Amino acid sequence: MNITVLTPDQEVYQGEITSVKVPGIGGQFEILRNHAPIVSALAEGPVRLKISGGQDMNFSIEKGFIEVLNNEVSLLVQGYKE
Repeated sequence: MNITVLTPDQEVYQGEITSVKVPGIGGQFEILRNHAPIVSALAEGPVRLKISGGQDMNFSIEKGFIEVLNNEVSLLVQGYKE
């Protein structure tokens, strides 16, 4: 599954991942390969990317949106902090 993480200023990350956990408005949820298409608003909280190869990338956001379609994930965030 491929992800692109964007802030208003820059592209933070693009690459292959095995999962992403995000702070949804109604609570945290995780996206895995072959997830149904979804668009969701995100609340303030932690984001965890499990990168193919076993590494984790963790950061926090103030708010944003996630879109998932055909194993392509777009994460548009504001208030990105490592």
